[in-house]
Amino acid sequence: MAFRLFGPSKVDEFAKSLAQDIAKRYPPAIANNPDQMVSQKRLTAILEDTFTRAHQFNCENRLGMFKKAKLGNTFKWELKEMGYEDRFVDVATEGLVVYLTRGPN
Repeated sequence: MAFRLFGPSKVDEFAKSLAQDIAKRYPPAIANNPDQMVSQKRLTAILEDTFTRAHQFNCENRLGMFKKAKLGNTFKWELKEMGYEDRFVDVATEGLVVYLTRGPN
């Protein structure tokens, strides 16, 4: 039981996998380089895919307010640690939180 309290949670692992998926499709080296622009349509598709996965995870696991906050916070810090600029991190995290708080569709 004590191990479960201090070990990585399912929510943390899922948040990290979301950030890693973004990094595979839109690496920080490209995101932070103004010379290597990605189309807005492609970036929107990458983020919407990520947010849809998060929404499905929420529906399947019935996350409460605190677990949604934990997922968003872990996602944000994972993106920061990967080297994304603050502006991108804030936009991505805000989008994730909006999708998590949507009603079931």
